[in-house]
Amino acid sequence: MRRLNLILSAAMSFGAVMAFAQDTPPNAQPGKCYAKCMIPDQYETKTETVETKGASIRREAVPAQYGSVSDQVLVKAESKRVTAVPATYETVTETIMTKPESKRLISVPATYETVTEKVMTKGESKRLVPVPATYETISETVMVKPEAKRLIPVPATFETVTETIQSKAESKRVVEVPATYETATEQYEAEGPSERVEVMQPRFEAMTERVKVREKETKWVKKQGDKACLSSDPNDCLVWCLVEVPEEYKTITKMINKGCDATGVADAGCVKKTPIPARMATRTVQKVATPAGVKEEVIPAEYRTVTKQVLKTPETVKEESTPAEYRTVTRQVVKTPATFREETIPAEYGTITKQVLKTPATTKEESIPAQYSTVTKQVVKTPATYTETTIPAQYSTQTRRQMTSAPATRDVNVPAEYSTYTRRQLVKAGGFSEWREVVCGTTMNNPSNIRALQHALKTRGYDPGPADNVFGAQTKAALVKYQKDKGLPVGNLDMETMKSLGLNFNN
Repeated sequence: MRRLNLILSAAMSFGAVMAFAQDTPPNAQPGKCYAKCMIPDQYETKTETVETKGASIRREAVPAQYGSVSDQVLVKAESKRVTAVPATYETVTETIMTKPESKRLISVPATYETVTEKVMTKGESKRLVPVPATYETISETVMVKPEAKRLIPVPATFETVTETIQSKAESKRVVEVPATYETATEQYEAEGPSERVEVMQPRFEAMTERVKVREKETKWVKKQGDKACLSSDPNDCLVWCLVEVPEEYKTITKMINKGCDATGVADAGCVKKTPIPARMATRTVQKVATPAGVKEEVIPAEYRTVTKQVLKTPETVKEESTPAEYRTVTRQVVKTPATFREETIPAEYGTITKQVLKTPATTKEESIPAQYSTVTKQVVKTPATYTETTIPAQYSTQTRRQMTSAPATRDVNVPAEYSTYTRRQLVKAGGFSEWREVVCGTTMNNPSNIRALQHALKTRGYDPGPADNVFGAQTKAALVKYQKDKGLPVGNLDMETMKSLGLNFNN
């Protein structure tokens, strides 16, 4: 039994040693102090915007806009007046032909010259032994002078004639025909067609919706522990309990646009358009019944009688035949041809003188110049014309209302309505203790350090009590509250809390 107790005692001692070895700060450095600090839950604040009323479009009526406009109405149409411009005349002197130029043929006699030439009087021949012929005497007519022709000039003949010549050419003039007008009544559009737009407000329905503002979480809460606790510090009598905090919801109400009809579509049937017909008015205007124009009048030509010599028969040449002349000669002709025998007789030549034609007789053409006489007559210098004068149209001014902008609707964007909710979300669960480096007791007992701690807490809105340079209960409570609010390790002045407070104490 004793041996069992020894074994149990040894086991408990070993367990205590192992437990102490496990409950020491890891990687501890000499000269520094460590303490177990409660690590709180770490939260972050999230702000959410929840749409309470959806965005919509409100349709508003934009009424038509009217303005007064002045129209010019044609009272008398533009026309043209033609003004006659008479022809102008001038006296000119000109030479007119009284006898046209002509030609006549003049006989040019042939010229002869005397030339001497050698002619064959007897050609080379052959002589035949003649057998004498028998002859008889006959009478015949032979040409002594051949028939010839000669040109005899036939002079031109003239006669006096009387003719009517144009002294003033026929012309035309334009006579103005004025326009005729009639009064007519017509309808015109005094105000154009339009439409009336009525916009009704859509019907909204309220819809209730639950929105989660906080997630389900757990947190450490100090609760009353042992009622028989005799510690002077009431915090030593509390225990930490991990409690569950349910998720939190908030009820919001949205307004839903249901339109103006039974379809439930936003803004459906909220615009009503009523057509407004055009307004007609009556006015009296002058209209052209017959447009102004011109008519053309013929001005007959003027004539005068002049006497002049004109060519009746042009000068010509007539051909006259000279008959051939004949005379009667008596000669012997062969009655019985002689026969011969052939004998060559050399040719004989002799010199004779005769007249030969050097230049044949011709006619040459001689121009007889035309004869002119001077007459005076009036010729048109500027032909008669007319000028056109524009008569401007006449207008009267009438004022009427005219739509400058048609009625319409415009969509006005109604922005959605939102509500902002702030909730805390658990980032890292706490409720456990960890070894942290803390300020050692000797450093905490330094009055200047305690005064700096109290000043830092007070400047951040935490009341450490009177500035008595004592780390009392009120100062510790302010420190713990600061650590909880900032999510820092709770219970001691650790290095992370000092850095947050802007302090720097050397252990």
